[in-house]
Amino acid sequence: MRQKVRRELLTESRKHKAWKLLRQIPGIGPIRAALLIALIQTPQRFRTKRQLWSYSGLAIETHDSAEYRYMKGQLQRSKKPPQLRGLNQNHNHDLKAIFKGAAMNASSGTGPFHDFYEALLAKGRKPTMARLTLARKIAAITLPSGRKEHVCAPG
Repeated sequence: MRQKVRRELLTESRKHKAWKLLRQIPGIGPIRAALLIALIQTPQRFRTKRQLWSYSGLAIETHDSAEYRYMKGQLQRSKKPPQLRGLNQNHNHDLKAIFKGAAMNASSGTGPFHDFYEALLAKGRKPTMARLTLARKIAAITLPSGRKEHVCAPG
């Protein structure tokens, strides 16, 4: 039964022109491409890549309770940077798993994403943060740089 559903999923996803474009991204296989099409549905709702990152659970949350303070009777912006709280908890878990799995796959293989990952490690970035950066890069590529034609758009 599982194999039958998998075949139907792949057959249905191949009908979308976005499937071929998604398959060209290293780390995105046929199943991940089909799931991306199904989960994102209408990519027009993401105006920027940062909105997709937040929806996917790849956005870093900050917290700041004292952005402004009074100094000598004047309201001034605080010079302290906001505290980092980690990744956002309210997200689509399936989409996060797709992007993180694609990042793991792309970082362990060969190609441009592996080179990008190795360059991040060479700069001193921790492997977990380098994979997160790579997952964000893959997520950003699924949305187009141009606003007119979306990669995941159905049709």
